[in-house]
Amino acid sequence: MRGRDIVVIGIQPWDISIGSNCKNIAIEFSKHNRVLYVNEPLNRISSIRESREEWVKKRKRIINNKESHLENVNENFWTFYPQKLVESINWIPDGLIYDKLNYRNNKLYYSEINRAINALGFKDIILFNDSLISLGFYSTEFLRPSISIYYIRDNLTSQPYFAKHGLRLEPKLAGKYDAVVANSDYLANYLKKHNKYSYMVGQGCDLALFDIEKKRKCPEELKMEGPIVGYVGYLTSMRLDIELLEYFARECPNLNLVLVGPEDKEFESSELHNYPNVYFLGNKKGESLPDYIGHFNVCINPQIVNEMTVGNYPRKIDEYLAMGKPTVATYTDTMEYFKDFVYLSHTKDEFVNYINKALQEDNSSDKIERSEFAKSHTWENNVNNIYEVMHDITRKSKATTKSSSLF
Repeated sequence: MRGRDIVVIGIQPWDISIGSNCKNIAIEFSKHNRVLYVNEPLNRISSIRESREEWVKKRKRIINNKESHLENVNENFWTFYPQKLVESINWIPDGLIYDKLNYRNNKLYYSEINRAINALGFKDIILFNDSLISLGFYSTEFLRPSISIYYIRDNLTSQPYFAKHGLRLEPKLAGKYDAVVANSDYLANYLKKHNKYSYMVGQGCDLALFDIEKKRKCPEELKMEGPIVGYVGYLTSMRLDIELLEYFARECPNLNLVLVGPEDKEFESSELHNYPNVYFLGNKKGESLPDYIGHFNVCINPQIVNEMTVGNYPRKIDEYLAMGKPTVATYTDTMEYFKDFVYLSHTKDEFVNYINKALQEDNSSDKIERSEFAKSHTWENNVNNIYEVMHDITRKSKATTKSSSLF
């Protein structure tokens, strides 16, 4: 896909500090197309409750014309910050009143986006929506794109905030779009009953840091006796199985369990802190993570299976595999995709047994195969799959138009 104008809306702002699928996809779009990346507008409650946060201060400066609402990121890429405040309505019961207020918020939001589209001279736009449900509900009506793609990468409606209105609205929204694309079969199938043009397009990763060939300096914290079983990422009970980790620590006192990342309250208060073979190393800078992974003997992803994780594509698996690491993970439908390269456990005993098996079976040939598999998951390949969906939509549209003209 080349020479097109693409408008990206979604739930993650451009100035967010953490990594984002949507940001990576938008950057890849911009290599051959013009891109307008639109941030959500500031809502009234956030403007009050989070007034000291820098992102809120920035949006207030933009609203007051003290800072530009349209920023040029590169030759083909602009990010847009709406200047109109929208009302905070998620607390309102689901139904007619909510829908009327949501329509009003949508109208304000898209009037501003259309203003930016006109200012940039965008024509015949492609709309890419990264899971913006309520504020994205009237996007196709107000923007009238030539192609519209709804992107789902997490089961957001498994969370109470999004479930309140999203359980009703997301299926309807998906049905309005020309196609749905997802990073797992589970999520694609979830919306397929509402939009028959639902596709799994895989996941992109930036694996430049995770080079299997590079020699890694061992962090001082990892200079310990015995094999290291490690996890890197946010330690949250919403996604990780604390009981499984405790079971492993008890059953394998000769193995070191190293957890790298910030903890939520449940992890902070867990019994894991009382085991002598469990080490919490805290949050680390992104560029240093390969040094830690490089000195793990086995990497793990001990997910708890729930509505949030069952369809989740864990990018850390690609990072582990890119470095050739033997990896043990909890089985989910999405993890089936990795079955030839990852040990997938259904029970606590299986999890422990697979870790011991991984320690025994690891070899240089398997390391190379794991790395090659992970490195095929580039953002370029991911976006090319999305482009193919766009081309498919265009072909179907032309075929329908031609068929209609015969009668």
